[in-house]
Amino acid sequence: MSSQLVQQYYRADKLPHIWCPGCGHGILMRSVSQAIHNLGLDKDKVCIVSGIGCSSRAPGYMDFNTLHTTHGRALAFATGVKMARPELEVIVVTGDGDATAIGGNHLIHAARRNINITTIVFNNNVYGMTGGQYSPTTPTGDLGTTAPYGNIDKSFDIATLAEAAGATYTARGTAYHAQQLIKLVENAIKNKGFSLIDAISICPTYYGRKNKKGSVVDMMNWLKDHAVDAKVAQKLPPEKLEGKFLIGEFKNVTEPEYTEEYQKIIERFQKER
Repeated sequence: MSSQLVQQYYRADKLPHIWCPGCGHGILMRSVSQAIHNLGLDKDKVCIVSGIGCSSRAPGYMDFNTLHTTHGRALAFATGVKMARPELEVIVVTGDGDATAIGGNHLIHAARRNINITTIVFNNNVYGMTGGQYSPTTPTGDLGTTAPYGNIDKSFDIATLAEAAGATYTARGTAYHAQQLIKLVENAIKNKGFSLIDAISICPTYYGRKNKKGSVVDMMNWLKDHAVDAKVAQKLPPEKLEGKFLIGEFKNVTEPEYTEEYQKIIERFQKER
């Protein structure tokens, strides 16, 4: 991370961050700030909201208007901010458990409303802050402290979940594909509607160690070797995609945005008084 980026977008007195060595969250946080910088946004008109979890430490380091809220409720708080101050660029930083377990209801309804919020899910397949419990994205069969004999649940595809609920922009990136992720965040912010990026991170301390995934380098190389760009995947036979996961943009469409539609209701009421 460049010193210019740190000075402009981070609370330097809060650094270095407390994430474990090798955690991918620092890369994801940097991708968000770099995207904001590339778009030339006024930092005083950006609000970053988080819930609880490893990912949700990020707003403490980022020098914007920030809210560190309660577990699973980041999107509820963000909705309130966006309704009160629709001119703000509201970005939610959340984790896979925070967003899709306790916060799952808020996720589907924010997507359904198509409210102009950009959500970046720091997805490391585990509850890393509280001891390594399995999460809604832990792969079936993998271990967690609450699944010592293997997780029997199916895992969520967060991007597909958001798209089915009504999100107008969905994508997936990884901590390894950092430059692509920056561009995805830029495009998500530019979308006037609900945007979600499933940002695949790594947790070497709990998920990696528990599942014998090797070193940090091994886990990063796994992302490199198993990610396939969605556009490339369209040209590949099914057997070439076995054991792989897709990255890139999945959906990018324009539909009516919630706060604008709500303002129309207010204006109509004022005229009819």
